[in-house]
Amino acid sequence: MKGLLLRLSAVDSSAEAAVRVIAYFDELVAHRATLPDLVRAAASLAECGAGLRYGDRPPLRYGPRGTPAGDTAEVPAGAVSAELGGEVAGKVWLERADGAGPLDDLVLERFAIAARLLGPAEPRPATPHLADPALVELVLGEQAADEDRARALVLLGLDSTRPIRVVAVGAGDGRDPGAPAVALVARGGSPSSARVAVVGGVAAVLLQPREGPDSVVTALRAALASRAREHALPGTVRIGVGDAADGLDARSSWLQARLAERFAVPEAEPLVVHRDLGALTLLADIPAERLRTQPDVRALDALPGAGDLETLEAFCRTGSLRQAAVTLHRHHSSVATRLAHVEDVLGWSLDDPAGRFRARFALLARRLAETA
Repeated sequence: MKGLLLRLSAVDSSAEAAVRVIAYFDELVAHRATLPDLVRAAASLAECGAGLRYGDRPPLRYGPRGTPAGDTAEVPAGAVSAELGGEVAGKVWLERADGAGPLDDLVLERFAIAARLLGPAEPRPATPHLADPALVELVLGEQAADEDRARALVLLGLDSTRPIRVVAVGAGDGRDPGAPAVALVARGGSPSSARVAVVGGVAAVLLQPREGPDSVVTALRAALASRAREHALPGTVRIGVGDAADGLDARSSWLQARLAERFAVPEAEPLVVHRDLGALTLLADIPAERLRTQPDVRALDALPGAGDLETLEAFCRTGSLRQAAVTLHRHHSSVATRLAHVEDVLGWSLDDPAGRFRARFALLARRLAETA
């Protein structure tokens, strides 16, 4: 910052000095000066001690020669000061022994502006709107009249004329699904457009992002990957995404999201999009008890090995022994050995397309029976 140093006493006229002061601080901002450099430069310009208190951070003080002048919690007596203003708490000041100089007000004004611009950005994590469950139930319920749904959408801060997409988040082991739903949506990048409430033991997330409904799945997948890398999302979470629908028809998206959530597999396939299921949704029309007692489903329940189902699921989902091994973080030979054991118990050949289809179908039926 040495090339930017200026002293007011070296400028001839007050008009020229005012212009030079403004340009001086503008140059400091343009060069992205640090806060210590800014205070040091202000002290050199004013030819007196200068200080800055920025938020909760320790105050900075420098003398006119650029040397630290020690810390102080308060503005020294006799100093002239100015608030930082905006949304930043703090002050800047000039320590003159003989009262304020003719341009001190301008120096303080530009000093404060520069401090606001150069100060560290305070993180402000946006938080999804935790909605009134009664209003969300009214929007998603079966019996409400259109005028009541429209009123509820308005009270939730949503637009009944724009498409809406509903996400269902379920959590096993008796966990509250609201917390992971809020965390996931906050990481997804559009928390201001989200309304979250727990309905019937499942978190309902109403989304109306500015980018449009097609952005929901991409954002959620990115957020889910980010949370997984940080091991911050419980392994029991299941997420279903309904199709986009008119605001007054949000219930249809909710029902689709609930159905998709039933197909999700925690840790393996935690997010399922309804439109990607296609004809598989017909499985949901079969009563859960009938699915539960189907011989192939019962055969899966009887598998003796603790990791047999997980290995079979990974193989059927990826269609490759090596890809299943990567997914499971195991050597492919150990996965092959376990799959051979599963084949012996079930009596199905997983090398045969019909056998793989049978296993995949039975896994889906078992999952739907568990989540009914």
